[in-house]
Amino acid sequence: MCGIAGCIGYPERDRLETAIASAMRSIIAKMQNALKHRGPDDQGLYISGDRQAGLAHTRLSILDLSPAGHQPMSTDHGRYWITFNGEIYNFRQLRETLIAQGEIFHSQTDTEVILKLYQKHGSNCVNHLRGMFAFAIWDDQEKTAFLARDPLGIKPLYYWQSGSTLLFASELRTLIASGLPPKILNPKGLYTYLISGSVSEPDTLIQDINALPAGHWLQWKAGQTTQQQYWQIQFNPQPIPPTEAKEQVRQALIDSIKYHFVSDVPVGVFLSGGIDSTSLVALARQTQLGQLRTYSIAFEENQWNEGPIAQRIAETFETDHTEYILTSKVARQLMNQFIGAIDQPSIDGFNTYCVSKIAREHGTKVALSGLGGDELFGGYSSFQQVPKMVAWGKRLQFLQPLNLGRLLSQWTKNPKLQRISDFLQHPPNSFNAYLSYRGIFTHPETLQILNHFCPQQDTSTLRPTLEIPPCPSPEDEVSFLEINRYMRNQLLRDSDVMSMAWGLEVRVPFLDRVILDTIDTIPHSLRLSQGKQLLIQAVPELPDWVINKPKQGFLFPFDRWLNDPEWNELFQLNSIPQLSLTPWYRRWSLVILQKWLCNLGISLP
Repeated sequence: MCGIAGCIGYPERDRLETAIASAMRSIIAKMQNALKHRGPDDQGLYISGDRQAGLAHTRLSILDLSPAGHQPMSTDHGRYWITFNGEIYNFRQLRETLIAQGEIFHSQTDTEVILKLYQKHGSNCVNHLRGMFAFAIWDDQEKTAFLARDPLGIKPLYYWQSGSTLLFASELRTLIASGLPPKILNPKGLYTYLISGSVSEPDTLIQDINALPAGHWLQWKAGQTTQQQYWQIQFNPQPIPPTEAKEQVRQALIDSIKYHFVSDVPVGVFLSGGIDSTSLVALARQTQLGQLRTYSIAFEENQWNEGPIAQRIAETFETDHTEYILTSKVARQLMNQFIGAIDQPSIDGFNTYCVSKIAREHGTKVALSGLGGDELFGGYSSFQQVPKMVAWGKRLQFLQPLNLGRLLSQWTKNPKLQRISDFLQHPPNSFNAYLSYRGIFTHPETLQILNHFCPQQDTSTLRPTLEIPPCPSPEDEVSFLEINRYMRNQLLRDSDVMSMAWGLEVRVPFLDRVILDTIDTIPHSLRLSQGKQLLIQAVPELPDWVINKPKQGFLFPFDRWLNDPEWNELFQLNSIPQLSLTPWYRRWSLVILQKWLCNLGISLP
């Protein structure tokens, strides 16, 4: 896991070459400095001879810890240069195939494998890669740049284009640190944040800075860029007996976990006490010999504390377990650091920040997370509630002339009912129901807040849309939405940024291509059976007391901490429209936004 950045096609070509070289180096150095936390072990720069390209890299050494893994890395004759962030789990098999075809390698890294694959297959190289990745390759002969991001968007990649110039980086803040993109709020990105608690790609909170969408590549040539999608999850159910589906999932999970433990440094597991993380620990015992490290967060407040059950799981599977007890006072002391680590605001992330801290301080550089299990196996109540909302919305369409949604909004100020009234004023489809179900603020409330932050902007066309490919069932539509909205824009993004704040690599075995290729053919009646029954049956090692425990999630007692006097100063808000700020996450979302804007130097109204 690393940090990458680059500048392609510097605009001021009419200046003296020495001035151009100086400016290019200054821009790249600024971006590299902003990425130091992502790669504390090594750093490198490359600037092409004609000053058309500059690449930066900061390295967290995981595979081949020797200097042979230094980046940016080039092919033998210096034509191709790469800066790469991520892990390719099948790199050894790919390496053997390439060696059999006559390729010569100088390192034991997956980075060199990507270079050789691109040299051989061009843009099709991405279809050979199993793993998480964001990388850029500069072709110094053809003067082209190729950027790619992994299929699920596990690793981030942002870019900014102005004229013929292209900047890219692992983090939004890195692009801003270059000094080139203007720090102007993007109303569309802000809208999605207020609606859902995270910014939906490809937008960001800064105008003209975009996220390269998951499963896409981008090519720069002669100042022009083109994008292409190379992967998208599709559900194609096939008839399959339940016993066979269970065995397929089990074998895919074991295979994925085995590959996700490939590392030249210690690997641990985040253990929350739920089904997903316990499954990882249970199956890791099938593939890993010797010591297995696990890490969890515990609280003084019993209502949120899953420390005891995580401890019991650790004892059952004989792991070397570390528990971090997070009190209100300790959390408050960490909060300013956490806010300073935010790349883009979200209402989540503090959990990963805290558990990553304790893992890194105990000598672990790689940790596995159970992220993705709920989205793939139907672990959220949204899988039941969203289809119900759509069905009721369709039944109530005959009352449309009465404008039932508007009447409901006038009758109640309850935030939950306000979101339902908002849904009833839009077409009753899965996307609109999902926005309402997962929502923070309603559409009218969001426009009020937007008019406060961006008073001169036209907000009439900001409501988001998402094209859902044909799905065999409403439940599959919800799975698609959970993967492409909540998981990608919030969970994966927070997991990356908050772990990298401590120089820790987080891997997500549930989001391996082998698992996805396995589950996409399993009918929803099996795959999304309530209570994640397919996953439970695939991992019979799960104790009954884990399976039967009420689902809680990795939650923090923020609503209680809000009443602690030590937290009062943090949660003070500037003047905003008169809106209900309960439940707690509505106030929290605005506080985090306000702090982020201040840290970025964007003046508030």
